[in-house]
Amino acid sequence: MSALTLERDLPRTAGLAQTLQNTITMAGRGLLKIRRTPEQLIDVTVQPILFTLMFTYIFGGAIAGDVQSYLPIIIPGILVQTVITTSVVTGTQLREDMDKGVFDRFRSLPIARIAPLSGALLADTVRYAIATTLTFTMGWTMGFRPEGGLWAVVAAGLLVIACSWAISWIFAFFGVIARSASSVQGISMIVLFPLTFLSNAFVPADTMPSWLQWFVDVNPVSHLVTAVRDLVNSGTLGSDAVVSLIGAAVIVAVFAPLTVRAYMRKA
Repeated sequence: MSALTLERDLPRTAGLAQTLQNTITMAGRGLLKIRRTPEQLIDVTVQPILFTLMFTYIFGGAIAGDVQSYLPIIIPGILVQTVITTSVVTGTQLREDMDKGVFDRFRSLPIARIAPLSGALLADTVRYAIATTLTFTMGWTMGFRPEGGLWAVVAAGLLVIACSWAISWIFAFFGVIARSASSVQGISMIVLFPLTFLSNAFVPADTMPSWLQWFVDVNPVSHLVTAVRDLVNSGTLGSDAVVSLIGAAVIVAVFAPLTVRAYMRKA
């Protein structure tokens, strides 16, 4: 009977329909993990509330004269900072799954090889939506009333989610090539801290030294924050939104192939 032992010959490629189906299934797995371990949502639930309260009441009077005048400035900044920071989780959880051998088990299944990666990226958009909703809700509770109206708030939220999804490809790449989840976290923070804090997210650029303003002006985070402010405060979609979307497309065009190639070598 040993001569009749069959080796399972799984297909190495899958059609578009199967890939989409497997991606949705893997995204559902990611959401189930969140339901079973709700502490994974601490960064998208506690951080928006904590940062909004802290920055508003510490800097509001000094920068804008009072809290209410500062809210139109800080809420878009907190939104961008929170959601972009949340995208780091994509890389850390990806690395954790690979370290635990989860992806090795996926290799034995008749699914599209890219599905575990694409499913994780899709599931994390739910985290971005939660962070976006909570940030605007916190702002509304504190008295922020977007002049652009509901449609502008929705458009701003979708813009931030789209850009953060693009940025998550960078951290997914780190997650694939790094040796540990802690190293992914460390590398990501080194990248994110200068981009978020050396921007116009919390204070106007013209209050900074002239030698620093040039970096703030070209910082992609500043363009995204300005685009969100234009939308929620005046209902306008300016050039900064176009720059942000083009930047997001460039990031995906560069890092998606790099991430997929590195992932396929290990999957």
